Amino acid sequence: MKVDGTHYRAIWRDADTGEVMILDQRWLPHNFHVVPLKTLDEFAVAIRDMWVRGAPLIGATAAYGVAVEMARDASDASLDNAWDVLHETRPTAINLRWALDDMRERLRGTPEADRPALAMKRAGEIADEDVETNRMIGVHGLEIIREIAKTKKPGEPVNILTHCNAGWIATVDWGTATSPIYQAVEAGIPVHVWVDETRPRNQGAQLTAWELNSHGIPHHLVVDNAGGHLMQHGQVDLVIVGTDRTTARGDVCNKIGTYLKALAARDNGIPFYVALPSTTIDWTVDDGVKEIPIENRHESEVTRVFGKLEDGSVTSVQISPDGTPGENPAFDVTPARLVTGLITERGVAAASREGLLGLFPERQTTAA
Repeated sequence: MKVDGTHYRAIWRDADTGEVMILDQRWLPHNFHVVPLKTLDEFAVAIRDMWVRGAPLIGATAAYGVAVEMARDASDASLDNAWDVLHETRPTAINLRWALDDMRERLRGTPEADRPALAMKRAGEIADEDVETNRMIGVHGLEIIREIAKTKKPGEPVNILTHCNAGWIATVDWGTATSPIYQAVEAGIPVHVWVDETRPRNQGAQLTAWELNSHGIPHHLVVDNAGGHLMQHGQVDLVIVGTDRTTARGDVCNKIGTYLKALAARDNGIPFYVALPSTTIDWTVDDGVKEIPIENRHESEVTRVFGKLEDGSVTSVQISPDGTPGENPAFDVTPARLVTGLITERGVAAASREGLLGLFPERQTTAA
C-alpha cells in the first residue's frame, strides 16, 4: 500500500544493501520510521516489543530472522537456537510457529553451505505469498460488501466496524480485515469505517486510522465501548476483524475486546466476519477458550498512553494513580457460534470444522 504516494511493504529487503527493512510501528501515527534489522536479537526484540505486530507480519519477520542468522552461522545448532529465540517472543500468534517450522524443515536436510541463500529465498517467498493471500482475502470479502451495498445500502456508504489493526501494516501488504475495504474503494463502492481505539495499545486509533487516513477512506475513531450503541442505532452494517489464531472448529482469538463486539453484533443482527490467512488456523486446537495461551503483557500498557502533546512532542504519560496495578491480557477468544463467516484466501467458510475443511480438505488428517 502507499504512504504519501510511495508504495511500501511492512517488511522488505533493500535492493542495494540486501538488509531487511521494517516500518517501526511504535512511532506511528506521529512519526514514520524505517529501520534495518541485522541480527537475530534485533529480530527477536522487534517482534517481542512490537516494532512489528500482526500475526502474518510476525511470521514473515521471523522467517527473515532465521535467514539472517543462517548467513552468520548455518549450523544445526544455530538453526535450532534461532527457532527457540524467535518462538518465545509472542506465544499467541500461530503464524510465528508456522513460519519457524517451515524454515527449519526446509533447511534441516540442506547442506550448510546452501542454507543462507535458501533461507533468504524462502523468507522472501513467505512474504510474497502473504501479499497474494491477503489480496485474495480481499477479493472474497469484497463480495460481502458488494452484496450489502446492492441490497441494503444502494447509493449509501456501507458502514463497517473493525477492531484493533488488521491492516496492511499487520501483514506484508493489503491486510486481512482491511483488504476487502481497500478493494471495495477501488471498485467504487462507498464505505465508511468505524475504527475502535482498541485499548490498551490503541492500535485502532494509532494504526488503522493512520492507514485509512493515508488512503483517503472515510472513517471515524470511536471509543471501544461505542460499538454496541452504534449497532443499536443502525449505524453499523458489517463487522470485520482479524485474528491471531483460529481453531479447527472456528473459534477466533483476536485482540482483547473482540468478543464483546461479537456479542453486540449477535444481539443486533449484524454480520460478524473474521478475515484470516489459512496460516492462522491452528488445526491442532479445538476449544479456543481452554487451549489457546493468552499473552499477558506489561501493565504499563494499561497504566500509560502514548501520544502527541500540544507542543508537538511525542511521549507516554501515566493515566492511573500511583500504586494502582494494571492487568493486561492481550487477547480474548470469540466462540465460533458468534462468527458469521471466516474470510480466507480460498473463500468464505462457515465458522466450523466442516466449513474450514470444505475449503482446506487436505487438512482432514490434522484437524483436532
